[in-house]
Order: sequence, then C-alpha cells, then structure tokens
Amino acid sequence: MPAAGTSVILGVGALLASVLIATGAAGEDPAAPLAAPIAPIETVPGMPPVADARNLYSETGPTHLSPSVGDHLERVYVPNLRSNDVYVIDPASMKVVDKFKVGIGPQHIVPSWDMQTLWVANNAERRPDGSLTPVNPRTGKPGTSIAVDDPYNLYFTPDGTRAIVVPEKFSSLDFRDPHTWALIKRVKLPCLFPNHMDFTADGSSLVVSCEGSGQLVRVDVATMEVAGVVPAGKSPQDIRLSADGKVFYVADQDLGGVEIMDAATLQQLSFLPTGAGTHGMYPSRDAKQLYVSNRLAGTISVIDYASRQIVATWPVPGGSPDMGGVSADGSQLWLSGRYNSEIYVINTATGALKRIPVGKGPHGLCLFPQPGRISLGHTGNYR
Repeated sequence: MPAAGTSVILGVGALLASVLIATGAAGEDPAAPLAAPIAPIETVPGMPPVADARNLYSETGPTHLSPSVGDHLERVYVPNLRSNDVYVIDPASMKVVDKFKVGIGPQHIVPSWDMQTLWVANNAERRPDGSLTPVNPRTGKPGTSIAVDDPYNLYFTPDGTRAIVVPEKFSSLDFRDPHTWALIKRVKLPCLFPNHMDFTADGSSLVVSCEGSGQLVRVDVATMEVAGVVPAGKSPQDIRLSADGKVFYVADQDLGGVEIMDAATLQQLSFLPTGAGTHGMYPSRDAKQLYVSNRLAGTISVIDYASRQIVATWPVPGGSPDMGGVSADGSQLWLSGRYNSEIYVINTATGALKRIPVGKGPHGLCLFPQPGRISLGHTGNYR
C-alpha cells in the first residue's frame, strides 16, 4: 500500500513519481516494477472524450444521468414482434400502463444519439412497410412512422452526424441522415445477415456481427468502407466492447457461449461456454461485470471483466431471456422473454426473478432513461 501522500505526489507528474519510487522515498519497494502509464484515448471529432481510459463506461455510472433527460418518464418500452405493438411498463409499479400499435415486425427500441427520441425499428423488409416509429420519452407516446428499408436494428455514429440502419436481409449497413432519414450510403457487407454492432474506444471504426455467415466485419466510420472481415463462430449475435477497450465480447447463439476477440486484430483469444442460445449482453452499472442472456438455456451468465471468467449463473425457469438493459441505479436487469410473452426483472445482487406479462414475441426492450452522454444505438449502448 502506498504511503500517505503518494497519490498527491503522483498527481505532480510521472517523472517525479518514478524518481521517488526508484529511491524508495515514497515508502515503496525500490525493486517493485512501475505500473505502465495509461495512454489517453483520442476520440474522433464530435464524440465526447473518454474520461477514464481504464473504463470506457465511467460516464454511464448511476450518478451520471444527463440533465437533458431529467424530464423524461421512467418507463420500459417493449416491442412485441408478433403482435406489432409496444407495451409500456412503469418500472416503479412493474405494471403495464400503456400500449400502442406500430409498424410490422418491431424488433428493437433505440434511443437517439442525443437521447431525445426513442425509435421503434419495424423490421418489414421493404418500403412502405419497413419503418421507424418515433416515441416521445417525455410523454411515452408515439409519433408518425417514417418509411425506411428493413430496419432490423439501429445505431448512431459516435459524433451523432449519421444514423446506421441495419437492413439485415440486404446484408448491408445504411448510413442515413438522423433527422431526415435520407440515405447517405449503403455499404454492402461481405457477409450474411448483419445484426448487432459496437464501436472501438476511439469511435473510429465499428464491428458488426453477421449471424448468417459466422463473421465479424470492421467498417471505417469516416469513410463508410469495409476495413476487414474475420470468421467468428457459427452465429454471432450481440457484441460489446470491454470496459478497458481491449476486447470485444461476441455472443454466439449456435455455439452457446461468448467469444472474446482482440479489439485491434479481431482474433479470438478465448471462448466461454454460457448456455444454449446466447444472445444479449449488458455491462453492469459499475462496469465490472457483463450480463449475458442465454435464451434457449433459460439462464443469465455473469462475466467478470477483470478475470474474463463466469462468476455466476442466474436461472430463469422455463423462460427465454433475450434483450434489454440495466436500470439506472444498476440494481435490476430487465430482459424480454422472447418466446414466452413476458418480461423478466432480475435483481443484480441476488439473481432473484420477477415476471411481467406482455404481448406476443417481445424482443429488444428499452429501459429509459439511463445514464450517459450519448447513445450509440441498439437498446441502450451509452458512452
């Protein structure tokens, strides 16, 4: 343990600290190795700076709720794929308080980059049936839908200048204006059925999973060009960058586990078996753990970021836990029950389970608002 005052000395500068440690003046063992300095991360212009290079999610902690969402209703929005509607749940009472019809095949509900609109992605393959339905988070009410080709999923570039619609059936990414939804560029991918993505720590590139061909594709965000492709299991689903930005976790539903891929090279480092139908992944509010849903096994695996090992498994008897998010205070994990017309609320301290009935085929539910400065898309990927 450093002697009293060491933290103050370290704040003066790395050079002074190294001299003190080398001579033992600060009470440290002179033979002890020096900790490698943490290099700052230079983000792309327009993306908020990384406050802590050791924890990319430091600004999504419980105390970091943006003032811009202060007047938003605390609600859980559930898109029901087979009944073409959205159920609205009050998380305080855990009761359904509203429901409304949307377009055909609603898959995910996605907060906009500035977190001022929620977008329901209605996955019908082509115009005019494919659409995005805006929801006002201040009222919880929907607006007029906008025709968009096959919006299975939706993301935003880290600078907020472009939306990225994922038209799964077209095996491409559609970069669009996030206000008018005009197409900027359709990027054809060298893979089949893209679905989920995440961004590198600096926001310069994205990595998208392709469930139909077992691949990951890297795309340069600035040029909107494919920058690489690698094999990744059998059917990769959700993908999440680790808190330190060093690896991507990739859920593979056919392999029943999580592949850990080097973020720079996209080479697989290890594989963690979690359970059949591995699908959704969500960082804990303190960014120390990753919650992984196994929708065919009916379980949730808890992975420790530091050790990259499974430290707990929570059962959902007879259930099909799928997509969702973590409550603002981190005490609850909310997930849809894809094949059971229900929602699961899991206590993150104990794994205790509650169920709420909803519509048919619930999928990418959105728990809102949540802490963070920007939304990168999906059901709530914040930085």
